[in-house]
Parts: sequence; structure tokens; C-alpha cells
Amino acid sequence: MNSSNIVEASFRKNVDLMFDRAVALLDISPGLKNKIQICNSTYVVRFGVRLRGDIHTFTGYRSVHSEHIEPVKGGIRFASNLHQDEVEALAALMTYKCALVDAPFGGSKGGLRINPQNYDEEELELITRRFTYELVKRDLINPSQNVPAPDLGTGEREMAWIADQFSRMNTTDINARACVTGKPLNAGGIVGRTEATGRGVQFALREFFRDKHAVIKVGLSDNLEGKRVIIQGLGNVGYHAAKFLSDEDGVKICVIIERDGALVNQQGLDVQAVHDWMDVHGSVIGFPDADYVTDGASMLEHECDILIPAAMEAVINRSNAERIKARLICEAANGPITASADDILRKKGAVIIPDLYANAGGVIVSYFEWVKNLSHIRFGRMQRRQEEDRHQLIVDELERLSADTGIGWTLSANFKAKYLQGADELELVRSGLDDSMRTAYQLIRNIWVSRDEVEDLRTAAYFAAINKVVEGYRALGL
Repeated sequence: MNSSNIVEASFRKNVDLMFDRAVALLDISPGLKNKIQICNSTYVVRFGVRLRGDIHTFTGYRSVHSEHIEPVKGGIRFASNLHQDEVEALAALMTYKCALVDAPFGGSKGGLRINPQNYDEEELELITRRFTYELVKRDLINPSQNVPAPDLGTGEREMAWIADQFSRMNTTDINARACVTGKPLNAGGIVGRTEATGRGVQFALREFFRDKHAVIKVGLSDNLEGKRVIIQGLGNVGYHAAKFLSDEDGVKICVIIERDGALVNQQGLDVQAVHDWMDVHGSVIGFPDADYVTDGASMLEHECDILIPAAMEAVINRSNAERIKARLICEAANGPITASADDILRKKGAVIIPDLYANAGGVIVSYFEWVKNLSHIRFGRMQRRQEEDRHQLIVDELERLSADTGIGWTLSANFKAKYLQGADELELVRSGLDDSMRTAYQLIRNIWVSRDEVEDLRTAAYFAAINKVVEGYRALGL
């Protein structure tokens, strides 16, 4: 049969197919398998807002996939093509993702079927607050039950509106700020949340390249420096991942793909310069220090060492998977590779770091923000200066011993400056994120290596995540 005549599976079906592949390796009953796989509930709301002299009706969703542990967690996206199946698939991914990285949440997802670019800021605030009202009154936003976060089309601004609306409706709730994460710092946010998903992609790749088994399998040298990278999507996730990898790990971002074309420079693009250009011009077109390719999607098939799809679902599918040349693909977006493309790529020998793991940085740091809001104190406030004082004692004693014994050595100014500086909130957040990503990788890596029937990292990640959800349900008596 000609593969071009076969219809690609939906995003939800792709998630189910990958779930089925992993759950077949687990010893669980069909009833429990079904309980884990399906969404517990999906709320669909249609509400009106008076705008421009008339009533406009909007459709919103909030899906709860699993309540084996509460609260449930998942982003709210604003997109004109949003539909229930997509929301439920994303909610399922959140369940598995949280389980994999030990974030103590069940999975949820939500959104509005809306194009934010069609409305000014005042109108968006009215729409967001009304949507929030509809969810809050049904406990679909609540610090102890359901905690949203930013997603496609939303950001700090929308999260601040949601938090404020919840507070207005729950005036005596001391933990009201914990009802949502991804807020601005002055509204209860946490340092490092904006960069979190992109930073997590960097930590995922670093941990992969520490794994000798993995780098041998992918056929690359065991460090990131000099690797040729293609980034698809220079939004929040793609920008931060590309910037950190190029500035701190020495990779060459050779191609940046955007909706209006691609930029190519084999010597490496200046990620910050491209980002600044897009901020001013709204497009990659005209950027001076690169070749421009009109058909950006075709550049997914360009020669590279690492391909990082960081935008939408299903960009790598049955129609182009055979032509993908990357040896390593790191899924910074949710579901960028379809199940059929995944099969093709694995047969070709490509290694895929799955979205379930690679883009978990956002929910990990969201967990830190939620904890910060519940504890009502920023990280580092209690111990930072005490830590500096203890380090100063050691430095003073070492320098005294050097002087008394006549050894004559001194500590360098750079070492002293770094050693004497206590960890602030950003350093603690990055440390916690790095630890979470390392621990999760080791878990899936050990399954990948030790079980012959687990042939790839995606199956290993689903296997580990589902097993944890199973343990959660069994602890509840199911």
C-alpha cells in the first residue's frame, strides 16, 4: 500500500498508540489499563463577553486526565484550532510527564478556542477573567485541586489575570496565589520559570551526552560542543533552548525554522540576534547574517546532528520522516513526531529523546513555584547569608594557615567570589531542575538498557511513567 494514501492518526490517537506500546510490557489488568488511559472528565463551557458593542461567544475546555494524585496540573492554551481531542491528549501527556519527573500532580489541560491576535489587551483580559470565573466556580482552578500554567498563546500576563480573578472569588484563601503557576514575579511567580522548559531541554541533552551507551547508539562524540543543531520554532521554548545550548555548550545552531521560512548559517546563527530581529520585524525575513529559505518545513530534512522540534504537534510525520537526516531528535514540543513517523525513524536508527521527558522543565519549575506559594517564602531567603558566613570561615581559616605556616599560596579572587556567594532563588531553581532531569533520565535509561523488549527511550519513558501511575492507583485500592 502506498503510504501517501494512509491518513495520519490524530494527536490523541498517537498518544494512545504510544501508551499501548508501553503498557503491553506491564503486568496490569485490562480494567486498570483502561482507567489510566482515558480522561476522567472534560468540561466544555460556552460563555459570552460583551465586546465592541455586541455579545461574543467563546468555547473553552478543561480536561482532567488522572486524579491518582491531586492537585492536577496542566497548561491553558489560546488557539483558534483548539478542540476537545487535543486537550484530552495533552492532559494525558501531563499525567505521564508529572509521574516521570516525580512532580506530585495528576494530569490536566485546558484552553480557549480563540486567536489572541484578534483582540487587544483589554479585551483579552475580559475574556480570560470570564473563562477563569467559569472554571473557578466548578473547582477547575484551585490550589488543592487543579493548577493551570501557561501554554501556547498564553504567558505571565494571562496567569496574573487568572490568579487575580481567583483571589477576587476567594478573598479569604491564604493560598490563593498557588491556584496557577507561571505568574510574573511581582504576582507570586518564581525566578527561572520563563526559561524553564528550554533550560530543561538543555539539561536533557547534557544528561544524554553523559550516557556512553546512548552516544554510541546514536553515533556521535560524547559532548555537545560543535554539534550542528536545527531548531524548529523560536518561541519561548525554542529560543531559550537554542540560546543556552549555543552560549553555554558550544553547539552550532545552523538552522532556525519559523512559520514564515527558515534561516541557515552553517557557521552558527546568533540566536539572540535572530530573536531581537523577530521582535522588531515580526518575521525572520530579511535577517542579514543568514541565507533565507522560503519553505521552512523542508529544512527539517537538512543535514544536522541534533534536531529540536520546539513548536507544534505532528511536524514530523509519515510524509517526511523517511527524509529526516538527524541522528538525534529532542522533542521540545508536545507530540512533534507522530506514531507512524516514530516507527520510521526508529527503523532508520535515529534516537529520539521523547517529549514526555525532554520538555518537562516547565512543570518541574511550576511545581517549585506552587511550593513557594504554599510556603509563602522565596527560596534561599532563610539560608543564603548563613551559607555565605560558613564559607567565609573556611576561606579565612585557609588563608590564616597559609600565612602561619609560610606556605605562601593564596586563593584566587575568582574562586573566592564564586565560593563565597550563597545560592539565590535562580540558582536553587536551576539546581532542582537539573537534579530532576538527571534523575528522570537515569530512570528511563536503566529501563532502556536493562530490558530487551524496550527498544527506545520513548517506550522506556512511558513504561516508567505508567508504572508510577499504576502504583498510585493501587495505593488508593484500585
